[in-house]
Amino acid sequence: MEYGQIIKISGPLVVADNMDSANMFDVVHVGNQGLVGEIIEMRDGNASIQVYEETAGLKTGDKVVSSGEPLSVELGPGILEMIFDGIQRPLEIMKARTGSNIRRGMSVAPLDYERKWEFKPVLDRGSHVSAGDIIGTVDETKLIVHKIMIPPETEGIITEIKEGSYNITEPVATVRLSDGTDRPVTMLQKWPVRKQRPFKNKLAPYVPMVTGQRVIDTLFPIVRGGAAAVPGPFGSGKTVVQHQLAKWSDVDIVVYVGCGERGNEMTDVLMEFPQLKDPKSGESIMNRTVLIANTSDMPVAAREASIYTGITIAEYFRDMGYSVAIMADSTSRWAEALREMSGRLEEMPGEQGYPAYLTSRLAQFYERAGEVICLGNDERTGTLTAIGAVSPAGGDNSDPVVQSTLRIVKVFWGLDSSLAYKRHFPSINWMSSYSLYSDTIGEWMDDNVSNDWTWCVAESNRLLQAESELEEIVKLVGYDSLSAKDRLIMEAARSLREDYLQQNAFDDVDSYTSLRKQYMMLRLILDFYYISSEAIEKGADITQILNMDIRENIARTKYIKESEIETYIHDIRNKLMDSVGGFAKKEAAV
Repeated sequence: MEYGQIIKISGPLVVADNMDSANMFDVVHVGNQGLVGEIIEMRDGNASIQVYEETAGLKTGDKVVSSGEPLSVELGPGILEMIFDGIQRPLEIMKARTGSNIRRGMSVAPLDYERKWEFKPVLDRGSHVSAGDIIGTVDETKLIVHKIMIPPETEGIITEIKEGSYNITEPVATVRLSDGTDRPVTMLQKWPVRKQRPFKNKLAPYVPMVTGQRVIDTLFPIVRGGAAAVPGPFGSGKTVVQHQLAKWSDVDIVVYVGCGERGNEMTDVLMEFPQLKDPKSGESIMNRTVLIANTSDMPVAAREASIYTGITIAEYFRDMGYSVAIMADSTSRWAEALREMSGRLEEMPGEQGYPAYLTSRLAQFYERAGEVICLGNDERTGTLTAIGAVSPAGGDNSDPVVQSTLRIVKVFWGLDSSLAYKRHFPSINWMSSYSLYSDTIGEWMDDNVSNDWTWCVAESNRLLQAESELEEIVKLVGYDSLSAKDRLIMEAARSLREDYLQQNAFDDVDSYTSLRKQYMMLRLILDFYYISSEAIEKGADITQILNMDIRENIARTKYIKESEIETYIHDIRNKLMDSVGGFAKKEAAV
């Protein structure tokens, strides 16, 4: 086998000569330990290689061997419930073999080649199949049925297929191609991580991805197949927001990528997720989750691969017709890896030292999200939703990573440190955040939740905007100088903020709120405002209205269980009308 030799080492960047026969993005094995790397530049027979492991101990003259294949992931039964590193090595298996300190150059198959799976065919001999057709199923977990698909660029007639117990490398069917050759089909596929998986057609998504987080679902919703960014400074709650989305979003499968984040945060995920129950089935949430852990103490180059590894796995399940969400925490750490490698390659730097191709690389990631008609004859659709956290230095949203991301995504959940300091979580700023899906999702909500959902959201936004304007007046002349109507606006907006938008991720009841409960809570607060406003016009005293005991009942609504919420809100609304109506009658009598 031909191989090159190391002529330069610069941190995770290694340059090798005599690599004329290698190709861009080929996986290579570097040095005596066979460290895994990837070619990222070719120049006059010299290959620049980013090594995904610590390069200490390498020296010039060490050999570099190309595998002849691009960095790829293995796709098949056994992916779910797994914890991989950035290049799809199973961390738990590696730890079992070497202990907590994983040995460099260690080669471990991503999936278990020995485990048997019960294959159930859904097609018969003689069936014509093409790329993407589902030929059978495997019950991978209690929640997910793994669908075995014909690989891309394969078309022909099934000559053999039968039910049975197979490992992922054994043929489960044989397809006779148009040239007369027979091609065995196994449950294992491989796919290059930097290449988007094919589909028939891309659709305009319109169904909301319900997260159970009131500020998101109500004010800044996202569709299944959309793309969103969560930028915010340190301590503003980005990771908790990502965790909440991973736990509660109404998608079939979640791929969570911890890219360059602190080890203790990934530890929280690894410890917490197996204990969480899926709200629909009651089974462990890990039954529908894939975790990719690439913490800040791991080699920086592997961060760059982890994002692509995650989204390729997500696309694979999307192609089965599932709704998939990928959480990337955080793309800033990924961009820092790009910046470091670009600097070591001596490329012309862009803004703040980031490479000039930062925006295009971000676009390559987020544009792989969407709702698609999958390959195959059954016209199934699948969705892939991409949500990336961004960690700008000092919370400065003029940061190049934030600005490049905002040019691509359609949802911006801007986290505010001032809200976080006030212990208002999620600390999503309702004045600066936005969603370009609001109109589309509003129509869906009007049809499927309540016909006045859009009106409720518009009125809530109006009250919050009016409060922001009135706060400037209060700073100048004081709260007592406001008219009764303006004081009511301030109190209604405060109720919206504290009783509705504020949500406790660690409370068993408040952690998740269904769309129906969200509507009833929001409508109750608006009813308080409009009933009180009408009473004030009839002469009621604003002080009596604001001091009503029933306001405490409104505040407690978030902690009422879903099964009891309708009766609870119905009773509060009746008491509210009686109480406020009583104030208005007394004033009229006087």
